[in-house]
Amino acid sequence: MSASTSTMIDDGRMPLTTVKVRHLKVPIVLIVVTVLLGALFALVPRSGESTFRLGDASSVIALPDIVLPTALTCWVMLALLAILTAWEFWEAWSYRRVPLWLTVAYGAFGVFAFLVWAGAGGLVPVSSLLVGAVSLSVPLVFGALGGVIGERAGVVNVAIEGQFLLGAFSAAMLSSLTGNPFVGLIGAMIGGVLVAFVLAAFAIKYLVEQVIVGVVLNVLVTGLTGFLYGALLVPNEAQLNNPVRFERIKIPLLGDIPILGPVLFNQTFIVYLMFITVPLVAWGLYRTRWGLRLRAVGEHPQAADTVGIKVNATRFWNVSLAGAIAGIGGAYFTLVSVPQFGKEMTAGLGFIALAAVIFGRWDPIRASLAALMFGFVTNLQNLLTILRTPIPSEFMLMLPYVVTIIAVAGFAGQIRGPAAAGKPYIKG
Repeated sequence: MSASTSTMIDDGRMPLTTVKVRHLKVPIVLIVVTVLLGALFALVPRSGESTFRLGDASSVIALPDIVLPTALTCWVMLALLAILTAWEFWEAWSYRRVPLWLTVAYGAFGVFAFLVWAGAGGLVPVSSLLVGAVSLSVPLVFGALGGVIGERAGVVNVAIEGQFLLGAFSAAMLSSLTGNPFVGLIGAMIGGVLVAFVLAAFAIKYLVEQVIVGVVLNVLVTGLTGFLYGALLVPNEAQLNNPVRFERIKIPLLGDIPILGPVLFNQTFIVYLMFITVPLVAWGLYRTRWGLRLRAVGEHPQAADTVGIKVNATRFWNVSLAGAIAGIGGAYFTLVSVPQFGKEMTAGLGFIALAAVIFGRWDPIRASLAALMFGFVTNLQNLLTILRTPIPSEFMLMLPYVVTIIAVAGFAGQIRGPAAAGKPYIKG
């Protein structure tokens, strides 16, 4: 980052200083990514053709496959990426705000170029790739929403992982006992609230360091669910760990739309609930009294207190709401994704959701899109394994976490979160 300073005179009395800042972090990241892609294409060249399948066997409307020459397409896309990188660098160097669409376009073309290289001599099922990405993103989206609400209220919700685990455990057990997935979903929300309740009590009431409380809760819930899994679920698997799962609900006509139909309109109840929850939280956060008070206690609790808002009570109930939403994400593991609860089955996804909160700039829509990106990368890892690309399998397992680090460090490092997040409020 570099800066230049210019001075203006206001009415001949007082000098006003205007500072222009160049934000070069994102262009530098794009330069590094472009160079790495170029090195990949040059050092590990792939020939033949890459086939992209747009439809699937269940599609009513059949779309033809798209067949592209692998090497030529890769180099053309690399040239396009170089042009976009130079454009973005020039915008930043000229002290202009880089358009968001430019970065999004770079990401889309970069992923496409990599898929062309990876799919040499193979088949890339576009519809299945997107369906899998949405499926893997669902718990991340709910976890990110819980993180956004918690931090907007002034409490850093590091305990998302614990809320996922207890939510998944409660959902599996209650759905197994009642034979009703909706009861399991309610149980998952209660499980998430219980974890959030403990976090709020220690962080707000007893002023304990929030990050430490969150980490300890994650360890506690991991050990607790692991113990209960071995003591209760394993000996009584048929009764307690055989949940009735949500079935897919296909919306007539809309579900038959090519590519987007299976992704958006042939999903389970929890996915449709996600489609409703994201805009609802975004609208509530910016358009309602609840959202105004929530943001007030997270940005300037002293000012909120002076106008009659009960800061700690507002924080407490909103952290509990965040836990309930994250608990829905935990329910997805056992009521949709996997037919039963498994020990430590969330595999650290709560921390990926927390990264999505930061990458999404504490905004519900942006955080949800970031969660979708991480889900896409995770599903891409599975596809690359199937295509047998010459990338080592160890790197395949690292891919979602590498992308998370690059996204947070390269794109989100220049932003500021809620001013009072992580800071306890003592009245008076």
